[in-house]
Amino acid sequence: DKAPLSKSLLLVLSAISILLTLLFQHYQKFFAYNLQAIKEDFQIWRLVCGRTICLDLKDTFCSSLLIYNFRIFERRYGSRKFSSFLLGAWMLSALFDLLLVEITQYIFGITINSLPSGFLGPVFALFVPFYSSIPRVQVTQVLGHFSITNKSLVYILGLQLLTSGTYIWILALSGLISGICYNSSVLKVHRILCVPRWVAKVFSWTLEPVFSSAEPTNEVRVGMGATVDIQRQQRMELLDRQIMMSQVAQMRRQRQQQGGMINWNRLFPPLRHRHNANYQDHRPSEEGIPPPTEVSEEQVARLMEMGFSRGDALEALRASNNDLNVATNFLLQH
Repeated sequence: DKAPLSKSLLLVLSAISILLTLLFQHYQKFFAYNLQAIKEDFQIWRLVCGRTICLDLKDTFCSSLLIYNFRIFERRYGSRKFSSFLLGAWMLSALFDLLLVEITQYIFGITINSLPSGFLGPVFALFVPFYSSIPRVQVTQVLGHFSITNKSLVYILGLQLLTSGTYIWILALSGLISGICYNSSVLKVHRILCVPRWVAKVFSWTLEPVFSSAEPTNEVRVGMGATVDIQRQQRMELLDRQIMMSQVAQMRRQRQQQGGMINWNRLFPPLRHRHNANYQDHRPSEEGIPPPTEVSEEQVARLMEMGFSRGDALEALRASNNDLNVATNFLLQH
């Protein structure tokens, strides 16, 4: 839902990869990422074919799962901005692929004639905004020391994809570098490598009706087969959202009963009264109340995208000293 580009990439690229692997193996040579043919024979078309379709089903599976998890960025940024990021990361990673191959040959004396095929550079580039903008929420702990968060599975998939080929680390490194360059506000790459507005409109009129999905109105029955885990994850997300909304409604009622203010003194005593040694009756003196903390509007927007109201997001960020992870954990748990 609300991610037609992610859906089209997942379906189209996976379908072509499966067809090439099972039925049309004699056409795989046209989709090989052959660097020697690109540099010596100037077969530039191999940059497009070799850097789009995976020829290994393991890479296809892992990259498809990662695209499915990264659909959140299309919902957050919009299809045009998300496609601009993919286009910019794809072009930059192609350049960094060639540079890293030349550096490897110069330093280590290793000649690399081909690299793993597929839409891998932009997929690895998406780890940059995933690391920097998605809050880390702890789910459980293993052996009491190792934390399992909402982001652990995505990193495990990335590690699996990283270890699937010999020289795939070059694609991973070039993708991460291109993602950092595109997100950098200093280089301003996003202003140069972007999808024109008229192109986005053309694709929205032609392809979006084909790959767009209606917003789900009710919970579907969990079926059998390869999609059980995905359906179970969707059910858990729906249940978490319902619990979250009921908790937010309860907090609003408490705020109305207490004159419009949430009793943060009860919820965050370590944060609000850490330096008050003589704290009694849970009522701080007026002299001990610190000035209100300035809250980042970007962090408020991220919490509002999760479904929280602006008022609750502001109070949580102020009470947590503008710590997004602490505020998110509190709003999810209370």
